[in-house]
Amino acid sequence: MSPNINIQLIEKEQIKFLTFPKKEVLEKRKDQIDRVLELKRALSLGNLERHKVKIIFVDNKGFKKVETTIWGITDKEVILKQSTIIPLERIISIS
Repeated sequence: MSPNINIQLIEKEQIKFLTFPKKEVLEKRKDQIDRVLELKRALSLGNLERHKVKIIFVDNKGFKKVETTIWGITDKEVILKQSTIIPLERIISIS
């Protein structure tokens, strides 16, 4: 990812008001697999140690970053507290 991209920091409560296109943001299959592995790791850290992670994702207006605990992962989405959902295909990175 380019260092000069403007990433807006948001609160997890704002995510439900965002609009997500259906297009995949990661083109390479390896990057998509790595994303799932990172999400599973973050899920374990959140459940075991209440560890928060930073998720960078893209909505219809641009790049966003949220710091939160991951509560669940499905084939199509990431579940945060209060049933907040981020579509899996819109996530760029997890750290």
